[in-house]
Amino acid sequence: MLRLETDSRGLARVTLARPDKHNAFDAATILELTRTFATLGEDEAVRAILLTGEGPSFCAGGDAQWMRESASLSEEENRADAMRLSDMLATIDNCPKPVMAIAHGNVFGGGVGLIACADMVAVKPGARFRLSEVRLGLTPSTISPFLVAKMGASSARRYFLTAEDFGPADAIAIGLAHVETDDPEAQVESWFAHLRLGAPGAIAEAKGLVRDVAGRAISFSLRSDTADRIAARRASAEGREGLTAFLEKRKPDWANS
Repeated sequence: MLRLETDSRGLARVTLARPDKHNAFDAATILELTRTFATLGEDEAVRAILLTGEGPSFCAGGDAQWMRESASLSEEENRADAMRLSDMLATIDNCPKPVMAIAHGNVFGGGVGLIACADMVAVKPGARFRLSEVRLGLTPSTISPFLVAKMGASSARRYFLTAEDFGPADAIAIGLAHVETDDPEAQVESWFAHLRLGAPGAIAEAKGLVRDVAGRAISFSLRSDTADRIAARRASAEGREGLTAFLEKRKPDWANS
């Protein structure tokens, strides 16, 4: 179950609302998250998205009943189930809008995967992160592409294998989160204030740029691609408006909304 609220500034708040289950995933939640982020990504009125969890935990991973049911599925049915989870994570990861998240309480398994797909993550003191799949005879396979991209291979090799708990300081140190704070809402407001100064189209392209450039060798092909991108952006309506506003010493039109 999700709760969605969008304010007049274009900040959409997506809240995981299964507090009695520590916001653990089930099939319905996965489908709802996929649809919600796909819709918000296409909504021109939305400037950024905040993902939070209601109750004592952000997300404790897979729902026990959902996981119990998976044990009775065939390998083919399990693959389809895993792909639905992967599609959800990819939808969040590829969302053209900036995605912020507040992590608190238990952040386990797929909950860590959710955090890995966010662009900016604030963590409350006392949060506990864990990738406990190997203790269940499983692996964090479906979430691994997003986790390794965010936390790096070295940290993944440690936490995938030990399944040990780690806290906010370690999450920040490995790049999974960015700020530990008693007032994450204030941090979100600060980030959102900065985001509203950027051109929406430029922010979407900048987000894609990081994904497309990360890990690639600096080759002629890459340099040519990035030159093409900036040429197109300079010629775009946003690029022209931004430069004109700078020269006229005024705010660009997107910063006035």
